[in-house]
Amino acid sequence: MSIEYANLCSVVVKQVFGETVQIVADCLFCAVSRTLPAILKKTNLSRKEVSTALAVLIKYQLVVFAPCATNPFLAEYSLKREEIFYILRYPSYVQLIHSKYGPVGAAIAEELLHTGPQTATNVLLKCIANSEIKEKIETYRENFLAMVSDNYLIRLPQLISAEEDPVPKLQTDAYQYFAPPDINLHFISEVQAGKEKVEKAADAGIYWHANFSRFHQDFRDTVMIGAIERKLGTSASECFKYILKQMYERTDPWQKDCSNPFTFAEIKQTIEKKSNNLDLIKHLDQYVSLIADDPLRFIRKIGEMGGGQYVVDLNHAFEELTLSWFGSVITERYGSKASRIFRIIHMKKYIEQEELQKEAMIPAREAKLLSYYLFQDQFIQIKTIRKAGGGGTGPAKAFFLFHFKPRQSVRMILNICYKALYNTIERSNFEKSEHKRLIEKSQKLDSIVATMKERGESAEYIEEILETLTPPEREILEKVKTRIKTLSKAELTIDDSIFLLQMYLHHSKVETSLTTKDKK
Repeated sequence: MSIEYANLCSVVVKQVFGETVQIVADCLFCAVSRTLPAILKKTNLSRKEVSTALAVLIKYQLVVFAPCATNPFLAEYSLKREEIFYILRYPSYVQLIHSKYGPVGAAIAEELLHTGPQTATNVLLKCIANSEIKEKIETYRENFLAMVSDNYLIRLPQLISAEEDPVPKLQTDAYQYFAPPDINLHFISEVQAGKEKVEKAADAGIYWHANFSRFHQDFRDTVMIGAIERKLGTSASECFKYILKQMYERTDPWQKDCSNPFTFAEIKQTIEKKSNNLDLIKHLDQYVSLIADDPLRFIRKIGEMGGGQYVVDLNHAFEELTLSWFGSVITERYGSKASRIFRIIHMKKYIEQEELQKEAMIPAREAKLLSYYLFQDQFIQIKTIRKAGGGGTGPAKAFFLFHFKPRQSVRMILNICYKALYNTIERSNFEKSEHKRLIEKSQKLDSIVATMKERGESAEYIEEILETLTPPEREILEKVKTRIKTLSKAELTIDDSIFLLQMYLHHSKVETSLTTKDKK
């Protein structure tokens, strides 16, 4: 993990949990794992402060523990570095659930994300008590069970109580990850009436949390479907959506390279059952061929059985999407000529400067300058090939070849994105703290005005109250709100780029290049 990612995680933890938890998280970030005495020594915090911070991090599934290898009577704590970054995606997770299950599902997801893992009964009780949505308890139960069935919620390992074990152990049963909980509506009514305690619920001790991999699977599908829609149209994107659903029936969603094979007949059967798009049903064979023959090659034909046998090529799909993303970044930063140079280097794999300027049809001086800029910012690399002089006595002759190392460049860009995201969050925090008094004054006024409107106060009196915020203050407040809103949009844009690059690193092979050659 890079220093840029460490700084980003540090500021996220501080923003959400406070400074004490940040110090403990920073300590754990610097090591694979640490025991409690080691954390105390490193942080110079009191035992109570460190224990509380660890409890918070464990509750939110950001720290795991296990018996120490050298001393089984001590627990070793390890930080789940990747999941700290997921905190920034919480609004996106809630938005996704809202689009699928409506406001009730969004309330359940928000409760679990912001207050940590809980039992199903406890989640429903809190949602009903806190939510402004007036829905029946049955609706909340149905939505919770649907989210479990669709794998958006996952059951956490249960604690195994054994007196002889100095370090608690957790039991993980993979087959029970998505087993539906026992939610007793009558018992919930009894708890609401104060006749029962929530601790006596049938599902006591069974805790649920958001299944991040399922959310990321949907985000990945959205990226791919969006790319098909922009290039080939709505019907082609709908066709690909059903192809992905067919793929998930027999393939691990996070399989790195290609999916398991499926046939055209299976795709046709699925689309005829579920789709209302008559154009798609009528010309299905043409849409499938169109997606398979497109240079993006999200699917690849591998046989003729069942009307044609296909696989979804995730490796090639994200190679092409990442290459396109690189081209866009280079065009925005250096112009279209630099993007042309980059594409030629990628296509040729290895190319000399003189040949590069001829292929790109750019003047020699400009081609050298642009290729230097690309090399300086690590978008391209140089490979040196040395050849001994005549008779082995003369000076060695060297050839300098431009080439592109995708994984190296992606990691470099990822670090830049982490740094940009860190700067964006810090700037947003600075704006909020710098104008804290003005923001609080505006919020108080809004609250007072809302109360006055409920009481039916006159418009003149309300206007008089609003005038306590002077025109210069209003102008400053509007500028601050605009800046914060712009920074929030920048955070979302940067996170989209980070997600695409992370998907490329996951699905690409370790030794590969973004290639346009046909795979066999």
